[in-house]
Amino acid sequence: MITKEYIITASQGIHARPATTLIRLAKNFKSSISLKKADKTIKLNSMLNILSLGIKSGEQISIIIEGEDEISAVIALDQFFKDQLKDL
Repeated sequence: MITKEYIITASQGIHARPATTLIRLAKNFKSSISLKKADKTIKLNSMLNILSLGIKSGEQISIIIEGEDEISAVIALDQFFKDQLKDL
């Protein structure tokens, strides 16, 4: 299991467009991928799940990845959070 923490830097936080991209990315992997904000953890498989967290700019989230391709998944998710969320 791999857990990575991120601070959301996009001024609008995670809204529908990046949530959709994040879900599509997660579906490329066999590993179970979850997103955690504060005390709530959701599976990364539904836009409603992600939007229900109300992730705003400056907030910390954790991504939890567990499975056979977790290293590939964490590399891809790292890239997503470094590149995609800067200005969305």
